[in-house]
Amino acid sequence: MSPRSTLLLLVLALAPLLRAADDDARLRHFRDLAETRNYSLGRPGAMRFTPDGATVIFLRGGPRDPVLRLYEFDLATKQERELVTPAQILGGADEQLSVAEKARRERARTTAKGFTRFDLSRDGTRLLVTLSGRLYTVDRATRRVTALPGRNWLDPRFSPDGTAVAAVANGELHVIDLATNTDLALTAGATATLTHGAAEFVAQEEMQRREGYWWSPDSQSLAYQETDESMVETRYIADPLHPEAAPLPFHYPHTGSPNAVVRLGVIARAGGATRWIEWDRTRLPYLATVTWREPGAPLTLLVQDRAQQDEHLLAADAVTGTTRELLRETDAAWLNLDRGAGLPRWLKGGRQFLWTTERRGDWQVELHDASGALVRELTPTTFGYHGFAGVDEAAGCVYLQASVDPVDTQVWRVPLAGGPATALTTARGRHDLQVSENGKVLIHSFSLLDGTTGSEVLSASGQVLATLPSVAESPSDLPRLELTRTTGGERSYYAAIVRPHAFVPGKKYPVILSVYAGPHITVVSSSLRAYLADQWTADQGYIVVRLDGRGTPLRGREWQRVIRGNLIDIALHDQVEGLQALGAQYPELDLTRVGVTGWSFGGYFAAMATIRRPDVFRAGIAGAPVVTWENYDTYYTERYMGLPSENPAGYRASSVLTYAAQLKRPLLLIHGLTDDNVYVQHTFQLADALYMAGRPYEFMPMLGTHMAGSSDPVVRMREEERSMAFFNRELKP
Repeated sequence: MSPRSTLLLLVLALAPLLRAADDDARLRHFRDLAETRNYSLGRPGAMRFTPDGATVIFLRGGPRDPVLRLYEFDLATKQERELVTPAQILGGADEQLSVAEKARRERARTTAKGFTRFDLSRDGTRLLVTLSGRLYTVDRATRRVTALPGRNWLDPRFSPDGTAVAAVANGELHVIDLATNTDLALTAGATATLTHGAAEFVAQEEMQRREGYWWSPDSQSLAYQETDESMVETRYIADPLHPEAAPLPFHYPHTGSPNAVVRLGVIARAGGATRWIEWDRTRLPYLATVTWREPGAPLTLLVQDRAQQDEHLLAADAVTGTTRELLRETDAAWLNLDRGAGLPRWLKGGRQFLWTTERRGDWQVELHDASGALVRELTPTTFGYHGFAGVDEAAGCVYLQASVDPVDTQVWRVPLAGGPATALTTARGRHDLQVSENGKVLIHSFSLLDGTTGSEVLSASGQVLATLPSVAESPSDLPRLELTRTTGGERSYYAAIVRPHAFVPGKKYPVILSVYAGPHITVVSSSLRAYLADQWTADQGYIVVRLDGRGTPLRGREWQRVIRGNLIDIALHDQVEGLQALGAQYPELDLTRVGVTGWSFGGYFAAMATIRRPDVFRAGIAGAPVVTWENYDTYYTERYMGLPSENPAGYRASSVLTYAAQLKRPLLLIHGLTDDNVYVQHTFQLADALYMAGRPYEFMPMLGTHMAGSSDPVVRMREEERSMAFFNRELKP
């Protein structure tokens, strides 16, 4: 046998071992990604200044440990101190979560464990934490932990004066007096369908209003929400691993069906009769936001009509229950909430408030007086407002997130008196800011285009005072990312391209479109670490592409609202047009081998794209897809589609079932069996329609919710492994 023949046999013999070793290395790389939560574990989170601005309180786990512990960082000494751990309180026992707490975490997309949230007393001396439904106060000076009475508490918060804690249990609002450690139930009469002090499903899931009660600034009263869900459809979710257990009921208002009936009342801290706040709840049933924080400012509520085309900002008299209108917003398509901004933000004494609006075509920040009259516009429509960061009245400025380039998020200081804004950040990436109560120090968090991340404390002038300690691991390789804009088409789209680290110029690669394509979310950003999972996929021999078409935010009112009445046609057109434009710009993209994958709305889009455009997409993976919009929730769907009775053609055109019989390409469906947001009913409806039409498909059921796989690294790794095997088979024969 010749040396060449011997070498060939040796290579052939070793080839399976080499492939196995290569596969193991790839899986180890993704296991690292999954176990570190994209290298985010170990970073400080939920950061808050003490009132004097001298200390930062924060939560942090280990680099591969999602159990969050409580820390403080002294700015003068630059020293970190661990205050308390879940293990110290529970004695090493596992945390037990109630059904209500699990649902709250699902709405907030919380996958960490341990102290997932905390509250800080107004004087900064005590902290409030929850574990296994029990409440504990922590004295910062001594680190002494005190258990409070009761169990199964939700949404606990200190009173502004720090003498009491309010929380919700078993559908009732309670106050615990900290001096006597006694518990007083303020409300009564809760049933399976009537609750007090907790936000309803659509408020938590879609409005990002997680609170159902609000302390008065003087700590003597509380406003609270009463929720009547007796007319809301009840859905049941069973644990497939425990068929002996009864299914759990959930109140879920699907499109066109009755919503929860909500009203707002005010009750004294000591108990007594409730004074109900008066407004036209029949015409304006949605309670979108409630604000009651600043002494001298009124209890303020934002209410909307069901179509979300008319909203009123109301100032309420907490004694009489009467309301007066501060301002009104209308939009022929829909009104967006500035979700999570905490607006209106009243200034000291209640003499003025800050507000944001899209009424002139793009987001702006305004200053209004106590009557609601406009004082001045603080930003122009060209400012590129992204979010509200804070206000420093002593310095006469407001801090905002904004960028004319929608892939960036910079931080700006804007004078309350009017005038030009000052950029506090310029490096490309995502910048966030928190302002201390006294306005003297800021927390600047960033994730940049060069891959650097961190959180630092700044002076009001922008000087770096300290870097908050992180124990997070760093990725061994950063994504090979190119941000671009498409050219040559009907319009230009922002896009991101991730190539393999071993990219060979001149070679053609199959393409995977990683997509969302729905309203209120963009997927193209200049935060490099947002693409870590895309890079792992690319390194399997693909080019991964993201695009933001019409219907997505940050490019003006008309760009987003053009999709009104139909959630798929324009979105599908723009993704295909953008993809084809990129193919013309970058010849390494093999547009004869394109796969599409997404989750939630992205899963809906992936299913639609695979079925309706087989000329473009050779295979698709649809994760937790909304298949029929009649079976998704009222607040989200009706904002964009209207009522089914008013827009039957739009609902029919936007339903995956309308096109199911046309499926020609391989389609993999993935869904968590206990999903209480996009119920697995959706995927079963599609699977049944495909089966009855004689169309082959694949289905991977998962044991989990809408966040299936996000908290368990092994589950996430196996899901990704299965997805890559599917694409490898279909796009790399």
